[in-house]
Amino acid sequence: MRPPAPARRAIPGDADGLAGVDGEEATDDPAHPATFPARAPWGGRAAGQAARPDVEIVVPVHNEEVDLGPSVRALRAFLLAGFPYSFQITVVDNASTDGTWPLARELAAELPGVMAVRLARKGRGRALRAAWSASRARVVAYMDVDLSTDLNALLPLVAPLLSGHADVAIGSRLAPGARVVRGPKRTVISRCYNWLLRVTLRVRFSDAQCGFKAMRAEIAHRLLPLVEDTAWFFDTELLVLAERSGLRIHEVPVDW
Repeated sequence: MRPPAPARRAIPGDADGLAGVDGEEATDDPAHPATFPARAPWGGRAAGQAARPDVEIVVPVHNEEVDLGPSVRALRAFLLAGFPYSFQITVVDNASTDGTWPLARELAAELPGVMAVRLARKGRGRALRAAWSASRARVVAYMDVDLSTDLNALLPLVAPLLSGHADVAIGSRLAPGARVVRGPKRTVISRCYNWLLRVTLRVRFSDAQCGFKAMRAEIAHRLLPLVEDTAWFFDTELLVLAERSGLRIHEVPVDW
């Protein structure tokens, strides 16, 4: 039996076709936004209150029915065990064709502090644009569903943003102190890509594509309309815009 829909929050509509739990389709008319269920922030100092969450963590997924449940539960358990800030976890399903979306809805109905959003088209950039643009949190973040980055890096990632000492924070697999276990082919590709960025665009950040990033919400709302890519290069474009805008980018070496 489908659970009753909780209170809902509007997301600015776009032409990408975003749907809420009721299957409503978005259009490019801002007067007819799509919606998805809203929940109060959870954990930390604001547990159970209706205030804006300190951090909203977005988990983009596409056909991840195997990993989604264990990963969301593990992430939530980690946050409840000692994360000092209120949080919200938002699962954004990118046009999955397996059981990912029904599972995401079940998790949102069962677990306080978890939300689910569905997009009709694929693209990590689309997922982040949709969730971050509508976020009420002070800081917006995202991580890959496989939790490949050690969660102990989450607090060092968001703390400088919440304290006002940084505008953008990125996990880096290439910064001194990072510990990475991956195949040689992917290591070479990653290092070459980031080297090309430094040579051609003169960027100073070390790792554009690590799936572990955060920024202050007001910064995200300012930069997102300027980002054109909706898929793999979304992260790179966003970081280049941030750096060229003179924003403070904080890097966290991660175990990956």
